[in-house]
Parts: sequence; C-alpha cells; structure tokens
Amino acid sequence: MTRLLLVEDEPQLRRALSVSLRARGYEIEAAASGKEALQRVVADAPDGVVLDLAAAGIGGVELIRLLRESTAAPIVLISAREQEPDKVAALDAGADDYVTKPFGMGELLARLRGALAVRPAADVNLSEWVETLDFVLDLAARRAYARGEEVPLTSAEWRLVEVLVGHRGQLVLECRLLEELSGPEGEPGGLRRCMARIRGKLEPDPARPIYFLAEPGLGYRFLVPQQGCRLPAGTRRLSG
Repeated sequence: MTRLLLVEDEPQLRRALSVSLRARGYEIEAAASGKEALQRVVADAPDGVVLDLAAAGIGGVELIRLLRESTAAPIVLISAREQEPDKVAALDAGADDYVTKPFGMGELLARLRGALAVRPAADVNLSEWVETLDFVLDLAARRAYARGEEVPLTSAEWRLVEVLVGHRGQLVLECRLLEELSGPEGEPGGLRRCMARIRGKLEPDPARPIYFLAEPGLGYRFLVPQQGCRLPAGTRRLSG
C-alpha cells in the first residue's frame, strides 16, 4: 500500500482528504503543521507527500526545501495561490506538481498517480525503448517510429524529448528546456515551435496532445496514458 503524508492545517479539509485518499487505497499519515511534517517525513519515510502551501507554522516554499533535505518522495502541492511566480517558486524548491483550490478529487488523484509513477532522472536508462500505443522511441540510437514508419527528429527535437522522457510525469520548466536549445530556437517562441514539430511527428492528434503536454506559462511534461502500451502496427525492432 502506498503511504502518503498529508500536510494540511485546516482540520475539516484534512479529515475529508484523509478519508477520500484512504478510500482509494492509500495509507495516510496526517500532519497539521510544517514542524510536524518534518518530524513525520523522517520517522515514517512516506512514498509521497501531499502538501498545502499554507501549512501552518512555516512558509510553504521553505517547507518544501526542508522536506527535500530528508526525502526524495514526490511532493504534490495544494495551493490557493494562482499566481505563476508562486507556482514557479514552489516547483524550483523541489515540488513535483500542484493542484489549485478549488479542485476535484479526480484531478488530485491524477496528479498523485503521475508523480508517484516517475522514476528519478538519474535512474533513467537512455538505452531503453519507450513504447506507447502510438509511437516508439529508441533512445540509445535516437530513432523514432510512428504509424509503422521511422520518423526523423532533429537534434534539437531529440534533446527536448530526452529531457522530457527522462523526467516522465514531471513538469519540466521552460527555462530548463531552453537550456537544450540554441540560436533562434533558444527563445520561448522557438521552444513552442520545436514542441509543435515533435507533436506533429509523434502525437496521434497534434492539436489535442496526450503525450507531450503544456502547462501554460510554466513548461511541459511527458505522460503515457494509462490505457496501456504496445508497439505501433508494422513497427520493427532494430537489432543491436
């Protein structure tokens, strides 16, 4: 059973979230303050943390930094703050994802599933195949296949794909992706055009992407939908 630490200073919301998450199969430990959260993350070693940025007793962003000193577990934020700088500061401090109040349980659960499914980037093996219902990536050989054919990606496109796949499920900030580009592409407009080309080559419907998703004003993430994975029809594996 996946163990979550819920950090929420509003008693009513803390109880409601605890009940809802337990009903969906999670084991919950709850903390009402940042100080208690720091104690529990060391004592209980949770698999993930759900943190309200307004956690009592300590600033949310500072709490994230302190939690990151004790755990590598995914941190999903609950926040009433809608301003982009607040979200960026929290993500830069080490959070993995966020939901903005008011939110539905479906959205929170989806964010949790995505964060918990992510392996640390250092563990990603770039010799592996990434297989989805619609395309295959041979990361070692830098070869992509979609609709039964090899699809050529440019060097810049591969660099973005490798970063996003290496942080699968996680939001990768735009500033981080821009580090992989140069020349005209190394600007926000160039990044958007490069991502549009990637979607055009790999997504089944580039206008409605399901793999390479944008978080407006923040960055992009790579997700594999939960309907399962298989090699696209007609795709052959390379030997060696």
